[in-house]
Amino acid sequence: MNRRQALKLGAASLASVMVPSWAGAQSGYPDKPIKLVVPFPAGGVNDVVARPWAEKVANTLGRVTIENVGGAGGSLGAQNVLRAPADGYTLLFGSGATHIVVPFASARTTYDPEKAFEPISILQVSGIGIAVAANHPAKTLQELIEDARKRPGELSYGSAGIGSATHLGAELFKSLTKTDIRHVPYRGGAPALADLVAGHVPVGMVNVSTQALELHRTGQIRLLAVTTARRPTGASWLPTAEEAGVPGCVAINFGGIFAPAGVPREVIEKVSKATQDVMKDKQFKDLLIASGFEIHPDNSPEEARRFVAAEIKRWVPVIKQIGLKIE
Repeated sequence: MNRRQALKLGAASLASVMVPSWAGAQSGYPDKPIKLVVPFPAGGVNDVVARPWAEKVANTLGRVTIENVGGAGGSLGAQNVLRAPADGYTLLFGSGATHIVVPFASARTTYDPEKAFEPISILQVSGIGIAVAANHPAKTLQELIEDARKRPGELSYGSAGIGSATHLGAELFKSLTKTDIRHVPYRGGAPALADLVAGHVPVGMVNVSTQALELHRTGQIRLLAVTTARRPTGASWLPTAEEAGVPGCVAINFGGIFAPAGVPREVIEKVSKATQDVMKDKQFKDLLIASGFEIHPDNSPEEARRFVAAEIKRWVPVIKQIGLKIE
């Protein structure tokens, strides 16, 4: 064998070793940054979970960027994801807004949440705090109910807006307690909470967040109950609405990772595996609990699909009952 033949053979041998590795790297997922769309403005309650998740999964998935796309109650961001290629590089931080309220209460939204999205993982669930302003006399949920029944239509409650989880939770509470409390919708949870602190509204339906818990601790608002099935891990002193005498008053919001339908199964499994690793991270879990969230015990895609189906079944009758329509 002469030198030229040896070089050709060596080059061919090297190529046979290197090409599969190179091809695998090119076709392997992910080989570029992933985008997670949060369908609400930056700084909201969804960011509290989405941004730390993005930082943690970077250890296995590489860079994940957050894109906040607010508007239309979460519809704009959700539909941006649905228009993206189904390759796993554009994901959605979904919630009750994108998967329940928007699809079933907006005439302009045409997607079926169970068919349009591929569930990957439910990260957290959170309840709604039933609170009163510091100057309201009620010290318990039953005292609030008694006051509302004595003064039908006189009390008002603030929510994060029409169609928000806090709005739906309040309407369920009113239905179960047969009370008439007027709805004052705000443009988000923060201004609603601010007006509750200022005493401009006597009742507030608030996210059980670090801020709300601190406002309770300092006496600026009074949390009476929470609409979860169990007391929050980070606020075990707060009774559930059912414990406080309102059976069936369970209303939760959720946050999770979703992909547009059609994303390859192996991609779903990679993101799921990375997410399940993050959910074992003590720092991440402590952050969620301290922020008032509960960690969903099963983070699998199968459980995410079951969970969303159950929430749709729970809330669509309420949406129809109150005739909820959003623009």
